[in-house]
Amino acid sequence: MPKIFVIGDSTVEDNKPPFRGWGWALPEYVKQGVEVKNYALSGCSSLSFRKEGLFEPVEKEMGEGDLLLIQFGHNDEKDDERHTDPQTTFPEELLKYCRTASDKGAVAVLMTPVSRRFFVGDGSLLYTHGEYPAAIRSLCARENIPLIDLEAASRRLYLELGEDKTAELFVRLAPGEHPDFPDGHDDKTHFNAYGAKQICKLVVEGLGKFDFADKYLK
Repeated sequence: MPKIFVIGDSTVEDNKPPFRGWGWALPEYVKQGVEVKNYALSGCSSLSFRKEGLFEPVEKEMGEGDLLLIQFGHNDEKDDERHTDPQTTFPEELLKYCRTASDKGAVAVLMTPVSRRFFVGDGSLLYTHGEYPAAIRSLCARENIPLIDLEAASRRLYLELGEDKTAELFVRLAPGEHPDFPDGHDDKTHFNAYGAKQICKLVVEGLGKFDFADKYLK
């Protein structure tokens, strides 16, 4: 049976409660016998994931007929050793992952980074990922790589739900509710279990548009 490998950052990783990434929910949607192997890790960019050796086990195990789901962008934006340039190093790093998958006989799917929860007074939603989503779209168009525009899909979901309902997807803690956050926490990036499942549905819907998805999805 084929395997689905998932790489990305904290919005993707399995994590531990109360935090969950959408990759944690993916096993609910795959066919019996299809294994989901989520290697996504908090804090990673497209560059640091490779530099820290996190892609090595994926590269070793991935083979013919497998699927590689890739979502980076959140931490590529940061001005430190994880930073990539959206015009140069960012698409270059993503293309390396895709070519490795192709060389192994696997299919790579790129995703734009899922939206953050930053509403403004008139009910609109800020764009917070700069030029990175456009860089992914351009790369996919140029190299004929399957694309799931998760930024756009999640924005549509948030705007449909509205500010208050969208907040229910994210980790929000009252003071004293969790020992790691004694003063409470109002997260605008990271999902709770309910939110991870809603975002995962968007990923599955995006995958379902490709003919090859029947091999993996229920």
